[in-house]
Parts: sequence; structure tokens; C-alpha cells
Amino acid sequence: MPINQRSMQNQKPLNIHPKRILVITLRYLGDTLLVTPLISSLKQAYADAEIDVLLPAANAGMLEGNPDIRKLIPLPSKPSLGQFLKLLFGICRSYDLAISSQAGDRPTLIARTAGKTAIGFVPNDPGKAWWKNRLLDRSLVFGVDYDHAVLENLRFCDVLNIEPCYRLNPPQCAAPPAQMPANPYVVLHIMPQWRYKQWHRDGWLGVMSFLNRSGYQLVLTGSGQPAELESLRELERQLAFPVTNMAGQLSLAQLAALIGQAALFIGPDTGITHLAAATGTETIALYGPTDPKKWAPWPCRYVGRTSPFASVGSKRIGNVYLLQGFSDRNCVPCQLEGCDRHRNSHSECLDRLPASLVIETIGEVLRQG
Repeated sequence: MPINQRSMQNQKPLNIHPKRILVITLRYLGDTLLVTPLISSLKQAYADAEIDVLLPAANAGMLEGNPDIRKLIPLPSKPSLGQFLKLLFGICRSYDLAISSQAGDRPTLIARTAGKTAIGFVPNDPGKAWWKNRLLDRSLVFGVDYDHAVLENLRFCDVLNIEPCYRLNPPQCAAPPAQMPANPYVVLHIMPQWRYKQWHRDGWLGVMSFLNRSGYQLVLTGSGQPAELESLRELERQLAFPVTNMAGQLSLAQLAALIGQAALFIGPDTGITHLAAATGTETIALYGPTDPKKWAPWPCRYVGRTSPFASVGSKRIGNVYLLQGFSDRNCVPCQLEGCDRHRNSHSECLDRLPASLVIETIGEVLRQG
């Protein structure tokens, strides 16, 4: 049965056997990881094919050591017109198949330029999609059936008439970090990229005190941005016990190795929480405005044709326990950038998520583990 009966839009599947494939993913860090099931599906179907991935240079670490990929093609976050044209010239007609996993203008143009056959997403807006439909050999309307981002990407398996793979492939490193903490330890990724996804400091302090009393070493991770490092140092100053702060010191592959040996990971809606779930480690995800049906961490061994999580409600699936904030206005998830509608906004639903509920969940997960 196809992943999505409507995904083909009355078009027959393509009957091709590509030897060179380009996958284009130009969004955030988490999106890069969420496209790995599609890449694995392509490798499973076309075992002899060489698969390259074009992605933002800052995201390349998320695909380190991926055995399905031949080469990464990094693109600067804000390429000049000259850099973009040079890229197009360099990959022109170099691939038998090019897949754009976003509906934007740039990935569509790259797919059409690079691929002898080009497929991709188009916006759910005929006024914006018509020229992309004309450029692409097959197109899928993005978001026409609201489901998890992993399943959205796997709709291309229907186009190609291949079997989907559902497991995410986290980055791999040859060796773990040189200074691994002593077991048992818990990894806390406290600071998301944007304020509106952030849980309150009092909650983190309560959770850290509980874990310390329970005999766990605490390891803090983060991107290493100056403002983030200062916030973590301020948090440490309020603690009566030591923690290990590894923020900014690890590659993504080393971070995956660190999380993979932890007793537990706790984090907000961020790409690193998706990474933690992919390692198989018990993961508690703290979600507010973001819709879990579309963007919850994908459980490590989950295989399903529907999203593992509903839009509303806390729930455990596999190694992921999703805790959702709440509001008296019944607005969760709003899918907006916080209560003030900008990335530096607070979110009432996360402000009201109590430490006691998170601590209760931690105790339950650790007992079961």
C-alpha cells in the first residue's frame, strides 16, 4: 500500500534506474536529519547508485559518516548570485535523478538544473506552483496531507515505486569524545535556537537537582554561541553541585556518540532532540507551540504510515516521551512563534509546564529503563 494514496496526483510512478542521485535539503539542522530515511530508501532501492546531498554548509555534520551517501555538497547559508550560478554550472545535468525536498524556488531550480529527471515538492498554492510544476518531471504538493515530516519526505517513494525505510540515520564518528563522562549520566540540551521554544529556568533547576539527588552526573550540551554559553554559565552558578558543560566542544557525530551512551536525554523542540531520539536513547522532548504530529522526534524503531504523535497531548512512543505544554486558551499547538509572534517571544504553554510533571516523567522513564 502506498504511504499516501493521494501523493501521486493521478501521475504514474516513474520507471527509472538512476546511477547518480542528488538529494537537496536546504532548511534547518533537524530537517537534514529527517531526510535520512528517504536517502536510505533510495540506497535500498538503487544499491549501485551514487547518492550526493546538497545542503547548507552548517548542517553537513548531521550527515557525517552516513554510509548511504557518496558526497556532501555544502552551500553557504547566504550564497551570492555568483556562488549560486557557479553551483548550478558545476552540477548541470550531472545526475540521473534530482530530488528537491523543499518547495522553495532555489531547491526547485537546483533540481531541474542538476537532474535529467527532476522531482520535488511544490507549494499548496496554484499561483505559486504552476512554473515549478512545469519545470519538474513529477511534483508533489507540500502539506496536502498533514503528516509527520519523515512521512512527507517518504512520499517520493511512491513517485519512484520503491519501498520506504523509516529509520533515521544519525551521524557516525570513528571514536567517541576523548573525555566521556562516567556512567550513569543524563544529557540536558537546555537552549533551543529560538527563545519561543525555551522552557523556563526554574524548571531546569528543579530537574537538575532531582537528577543529582538520584545519583546521575549531568552533562550540558549546546551550540557554543556566546549568548548560549553565558546563559549556561549563569545556570551553573545557581547550582550547589558540579555539572559537565560540553556546549560548543563537540561535533554532531561526537554529540550523537555522547547521547547514545546516556541514561536519558532531555531537550526542547530542537534538531538535537531529533538527533537524540535517532540514537535510540530514552528521550524526553518538551514541546510548546510546535505541532508534534508534524515535528515530534521520530522514535528510533518506529515503523508506521501515520505520525507517531497526535497534535494534542503528552504521550510515549518507543524511546520518545513527548511532554506538551498547556494554556487556558486551548491554543496548543498554535504553530506560531510564541505568544508575541516572533522568535524571541516567550510561550505561555512552556512557561506553564511545571517541573513536577517533568520530574515525574523522568522518574517513570528511568525506572522503566
